[in-house]
Amino acid sequence: MRITQRAQRIEPFYVMEMAKAAHRIANEVKHTDHPMVFLNIGEPDFTAPPLVQAAAERAIHAGRTQYTHALGLDALRERISAWYGSRFGVQVPARRIVVTAGASGALLLACMALIEEGDEVMMPDPSYPCNRHFVSAAHGTAVLLPTDAAQRFQLTAAQVQSHWGKHTRGVLLASPSNPTGTSVAAAELADIHQVVQHQGGITLVDEIYLGLSYDDAFAQTALAIDDQIISINSFSKYFNMTGWRLGWLVVPDTLVPVMERLAQNLFICPSTVSQYAALACFEPESLAVYEERRTAFKARRDNFIPLLNAMGLSVPVMPDGAFYAWADCRDACRRLGLKDSWAFAEHLMQHAHVAVTPGRDFGIQAPGDYVRFSTASSLQDLHTAAARIQHCLENA
Repeated sequence: MRITQRAQRIEPFYVMEMAKAAHRIANEVKHTDHPMVFLNIGEPDFTAPPLVQAAAERAIHAGRTQYTHALGLDALRERISAWYGSRFGVQVPARRIVVTAGASGALLLACMALIEEGDEVMMPDPSYPCNRHFVSAAHGTAVLLPTDAAQRFQLTAAQVQSHWGKHTRGVLLASPSNPTGTSVAAAELADIHQVVQHQGGITLVDEIYLGLSYDDAFAQTALAIDDQIISINSFSKYFNMTGWRLGWLVVPDTLVPVMERLAQNLFICPSTVSQYAALACFEPESLAVYEERRTAFKARRDNFIPLLNAMGLSVPVMPDGAFYAWADCRDACRRLGLKDSWAFAEHLMQHAHVAVTPGRDFGIQAPGDYVRFSTASSLQDLHTAAARIQHCLENA
């Protein structure tokens, strides 16, 4: 059977390949004193709050399970709009909000609508691998530009300006970012967008972790800059609805009918039950739960990252959002006699029963130098993992 070149260009998602290996080992040690601690997958350990679960049950019992409008329930679009106003002080009209089958569906719609064969889209290295694969699926090319700790592992306007070429279509940023948990400063983002606009390009910003911002200096949506910026968001992370597969994007008015036409053909509509459930995300009681959980995620960051730094797994930039730690493992590899982050991750799985993600997925600049820790797990799990890793390093 002939496989398309498009499909062959999509590399394996090594996060998931590593997860398979971790689960195999976990099954072997689950009844021991050292069961596997999973710090490899970016998924909140919290589930949807009670009001959200109850709303889903009501929708099912009431028979509200048929197709909705391709753009999503009007009521949900209105509530998302109101959330932008109350949370960020930004007026985002509901008519510009497109509810989608997860942030993945949002990225797919945006790339299908805006990227042609041969187009190049600039992204930072490191960055989330699936984002660049959406560009590839639209026959575009993701151009990874190297970043470092001094620039918070984010692109700068100067980089965008100097690397803009005849095939460049725009930029795809993530703020806060996976794997680094760092955001683009508002002024820098405005400068990047100005460069892009001057070139007639597009600015896409993945904001799925925006609700999990811990620093007011970065806790602002890119939509505050200009209504020509396209923002991708999700109910998965801040709203703790990972498996419900519901997201949204905000687009300029002129793109709404384009997104509607694509959505009608590609998805028909987002999950109806998930949409009715998501209405309850914006109830005061639910929002209070989310803010308590955001505080818990911050406490996990504040507890765990100093432990990594103390044992030589340096996190060069303190994350200002999300739930990740992008740690330099070169010193640990030297101490253990290992060649790179992949070998280090395998070593931790085998000897410490701690699952982490090597840097291989996230870029090409220095994938062997870094590992990503997810801090979405409980404080108890994080402390257990830290103690086991330290024991490994001390007994090398």
